[in-house]
Amino acid sequence: MMPGQDHMRTHLDNLSRALLRLHKALLDGERVTYERVHGRIPTNGAFFQLVLGDAWFAWLRPLSQMMARLDELTEGEDIADRAEITALIASVRTLLTPSEEGDGFGRHYYDALQRDPDVGLAHAAVRAELR
Repeated sequence: MMPGQDHMRTHLDNLSRALLRLHKALLDGERVTYERVHGRIPTNGAFFQLVLGDAWFAWLRPLSQMMARLDELTEGEDIADRAEITALIASVRTLLTPSEEGDGFGRHYYDALQRDPDVGLAHAAVRAELR
């Protein structure tokens, strides 16, 4: 491992864990909201299929993709290109900017933060890792 990579790996692992907690909180909150409208989702398998394919959950996919990319970049012995990681972290920071306006991720994220204290706590943990 190259010098400085231990620190970078620890930081990226912490960020990855914080993003996982945030993603889970968002999924849990969306499930509750979805079930209020459409009725109970019978199984976790059925929920997983909805997350993958239903338009209701589509707004979460950019976050899922960034998390997968982060995992790819940190696999293996050496950490991937630092510039690529820096760009990905900047993209995560931008994505996780709540917005009262519009109808994209930022708007859905804003609503989730207003609705669910668990999302707020997880958001704060991710923001701390992004500093």
